[in-house]
This record gives sequence, C-alpha cells and structure tokens, in this order.
Amino acid sequence: MSRRILTFLVLGDVLTLAAATLIGFATHQELSTAFMPRMLTTFLPLLAGWFLVAPWLGLFDRRVVLNPRQLWRAVLAMLLGAPMTGMLRAAWLGSTALPLFVLILGSSAGALLLLWRTLFFFWQRRT
Repeated sequence: MSRRILTFLVLGDVLTLAAATLIGFATHQELSTAFMPRMLTTFLPLLAGWFLVAPWLGLFDRRVVLNPRQLWRAVLAMLLGAPMTGMLRAAWLGSTALPLFVLILGSSAGALLLLWRTLFFFWQRRT
C-alpha cells in the first residue's frame, strides 16, 4: 500500500473517531464549543486505544485492509481498545471507568470504523 493511501486510511480513521466522539456528545446534548475540552478527554484516549491495538490486528496491512472477509477486525480492535480508552479517560478526569460507557463507546466507534473501512475497501477496489 502506498504511503499516500496509508495516510488517507489513517486520516479516515482519525476523522471517524472524531465523528464517534461528536455523535456521543450530541446524544447527550453536549455538542457546543464549551464542551470542546471535555471532548478531547474522550477523543484523545480513543485515538490511543485504536492506534495501539489496530496494528496488532493488521489493520494497516494491505492484505488485511483489502480483504472483505477481514473487515470485522476493525470492530474487534475498537472493542479491545475501548477498555484502555476508558481507563485513560478516567485517569485524565480523575474518575472511574464505567463498564457500560466502555461497551457503548467501543461498539459505536467500532460500528463507525466498520462503515469507514468498508467504504475504503470499495473505493480501493474501484481504483
């Protein structure tokens, strides 16, 4: 996979996780610039959880990324990274990581990543 395509994939992952964060805050009616610092306490740990787990599951390897039977790995990576995300976020906020929050965050971000990675797969298949 070329460096340009890999950069596009990583950028798409980052934007997808940003969208997951924004959607999460919007569902709690907390979508305003006043909540931006609080959003970072979710978004940055979410990025850390994703980018620490995703390479271990081959999610930046051409053979995995371009294999439709391997798209499920994005969901698994996010579900595995979500507990780390929850712990990092809780440490940052000086609170506890709620298991339900971790489950909802991991599954919803995983679903959005699955959608993004599926779109990326079809785009790459066409080119």
